[in-house]
Formats: sequence, C-alpha cells, structure tokens
Amino acid sequence: MADDPPTAEELRQGMTVRIVQEDEDVHSTEAEPLLGEIATVYDGDPPEGPKVELKSGAVGHVRSVVADE
Repeated sequence: MADDPPTAEELRQGMTVRIVQEDEDVHSTEAEPLLGEIATVYDGDPPEGPKVELKSGAVGHVRSVVADE
C-alpha cells in the first residue's frame, strides 16, 4: 500500500521525514505531523511506523519521507 510508512532499514540519519510525536495519538488522523531531519533511528518496525529522534529533539513515528528537491 502506498500510504505505508517506510521501514527502519530504509531510513538514514540526515533524511527529512514527517513524524507524529510519541505523546500524540499515532492512530489519530488529526495528529499534526512534524517535519525534520533524522538524528537517530531506533530499532524495530512498529505498526505506527519506525521510531526516530529528529535533530530538533522531537521523538516520534515516521509517517513519510520527504523527497529531496
């Protein structure tokens, strides 16, 4: 399915991604995604998307990778 989040293996430090923060309801369609650069990719592929920490310090689950322009 095209809307599936990427796997942890597909993510690399420095990639720009959209995440839903951990303290938000990751299953909610109203959660506002954050845009940022990956600092750390955590192991595992939970159903809500791989867990990452952005360079800004925000921690959450990846919804999508932002294509380089």
